Amino acid sequence: MNSVSGVTPASQHDVLIVGGGAAGLTLALSLANRLPPGPRTRRVTLLRPAREAQGASRWAQGGIAAVLAPEDDVESHVADTLIAGDGLCNERAVRFTVGHSREAIEWLIALGVPFTPADADASYPFHLTREGGHGRRRIIHAADATGRALLDTLSAHVEAHPNIEILEDLLAVDIAVNAGRVSGLWVMDGTGQRQWLAANDLVLATGGASGLFAHATSPSASVGDGMAMATRAGASLMNLEFQQFHPTCLYDPDGTPFLISEAVRGEGGLLLRPDGHRFMADHDPRLELAPRDVVARAILAEMRTHGLEHVCLDISALGAEAIEHHFPTIAEHCLARGIDIRHAPIPVVPAAHYSCGGIATGLDGASDLPGLWAIGEVACTGLHGANRMASNSLLECLVQARACGEALGQPRRTDEPRLMSTLDSLMPQHAALLTQLADNGQVWRCVMRLSADEARTRLHSLRQLMSLQAGIERSQHGLREALKQIAQWVSLEAGQTAEAEQHRQASAPRAGLDHLALYQALTLAPLLLLCAHQRHESRGLHFIRDFPMPAPRARDSVIRLSAFAAAT
Repeated sequence: MNSVSGVTPASQHDVLIVGGGAAGLTLALSLANRLPPGPRTRRVTLLRPAREAQGASRWAQGGIAAVLAPEDDVESHVADTLIAGDGLCNERAVRFTVGHSREAIEWLIALGVPFTPADADASYPFHLTREGGHGRRRIIHAADATGRALLDTLSAHVEAHPNIEILEDLLAVDIAVNAGRVSGLWVMDGTGQRQWLAANDLVLATGGASGLFAHATSPSASVGDGMAMATRAGASLMNLEFQQFHPTCLYDPDGTPFLISEAVRGEGGLLLRPDGHRFMADHDPRLELAPRDVVARAILAEMRTHGLEHVCLDISALGAEAIEHHFPTIAEHCLARGIDIRHAPIPVVPAAHYSCGGIATGLDGASDLPGLWAIGEVACTGLHGANRMASNSLLECLVQARACGEALGQPRRTDEPRLMSTLDSLMPQHAALLTQLADNGQVWRCVMRLSADEARTRLHSLRQLMSLQAGIERSQHGLREALKQIAQWVSLEAGQTAEAEQHRQASAPRAGLDHLALYQALTLAPLLLLCAHQRHESRGLHFIRDFPMPAPRARDSVIRLSAFAAAT
């Protein structure tokens, strides 16, 4: 499904960017502004699918971590990030990102992002808050809706830019490859028909994989589309097993997901059991400001021990005026659901929030597949290590996207090293599963055997399975059971005759959103499970009951389907 042999492209593009979040918009602007003005042959194209137009960035509440105040410094921010990453951070990536944080924020201020101003006597003109894992106040924000303010500003500039073409209502399906190099993107239109968009360089800014789980912090979380497409095309993925669960998502079984920002705890919010006990003192000396993995596991432990459906986050001591000033969006949203956070605690539970792993890239977004770049949450530079620190993600989107824009303006490199897969001693059934996954045509055929309703049900079942077996706490047995179930889902029915297969294809349903989401999820979910099963230690976000302690030496996990397929 990746080959373009004998196919005429629907359109030609120089740099094709996929994704409508902070990373994609930043790159589009950065690259377009570097192009010479006036008539020219180059153009930047932004593919902003309707279902991804807002991106996960829009739901970011807390803000952007950066070294801005005179009393802060790069070394402090670097040290906090390395501690949170639990030994797995790429220190070069950390220093690069933190070192470019001020200039990224100054760029946003110049664009007009409406950050919250500070009091007159503050050392920095904009208000800075503190979140879990940070030793200083360094989170610049726009009230409690930073993501929305950021995307509204970036989108306005992108839409008005003469050097940027925007495509919408097309869904990315697979990466087109020719002679070992990316040659564009296969997309699907609203009728389910495929077409090839030819491109010299393809940049994925498609977000993470929180949508693989039953509960996520954004209403339409990605199932890891970009990661799945990249590995089918031949790119390496890194550290997939490190999936962050945000400790505090609003508990409302009948409502849509809604994140309660880390900044609520940063401004003094207390985590309580329904009986009023402040339980973080029982788990970590950093209390509510411990890193997210610590807080999420503490909440899970309290819920299991005491049979709770949720715990409570109480910010009422901050006072009504301060709450309305700092958290207007949260206060308004909760009030609409019957909770007045000025006087009552917020019921919260952990939910899938951020993927620390992804497509292995350099600091400029270059992958080990020629012509393919990845930026933002879909990429893995090593910045976050085994656990992302609060508000470093939007910073990474900005810094990496701007670096990618510079790199795309330089002569293309042809000597990118290929990463070595770390998969070893595979169980026979897991090796067989990888063989099936490497044949993405087979996965697609399995998906297209299902009606739209059946595909939707299967996707729901997969999410429930992932939450149960690959959530905040894992076990070797549970991971194997999940892999066994997925292997059954992606297997072709035994004894299927060629005639029966042709008849089935003739009567197959038209591909829809649920088919496409399931196709991507069935590729990525088992790879995450395999990486988790092979990591015989607990580190950062990966906690496995069979190996509760970290190994003496931290190492990245690397997986690439094409490497496995070449060995079979």
